[in-house]
Amino acid sequence: MTDPATISTFHLQLAEGLPISQDATTSRKVVNTEQLRVILFAMDAGQELTEHASSRAVVVQQLQGRLRLTVAGRTETLEPGDVVYLAPDDRHALEAETPCRFALVMVAQGS
Repeated sequence: MTDPATISTFHLQLAEGLPISQDATTSRKVVNTEQLRVILFAMDAGQELTEHASSRAVVVQQLQGRLRLTVAGRTETLEPGDVVYLAPDDRHALEAETPCRFALVMVAQGS
């Protein structure tokens, strides 16, 4: 079996395959290797992910709409083009202010 981390891949037109659904949060893993995960999220306005943490370092890139992100007690509203780095184990929560899309990149420690 071939290790997916050793093959270059293109993932195109992802927004078309992950529409923003009414009153829902949906996600799709785009890349999933031992070292790296890239997940695309689509959230309708008012949808939220309650406080949680990841053992991996996380980068959030806002792609469309507005997303309220709280990290360690600090809350900011992300707009398209904004990027946030979350250290491993930082507790965070988010809520879509408008219908939105964002990419989440998770990197294993020591990678």
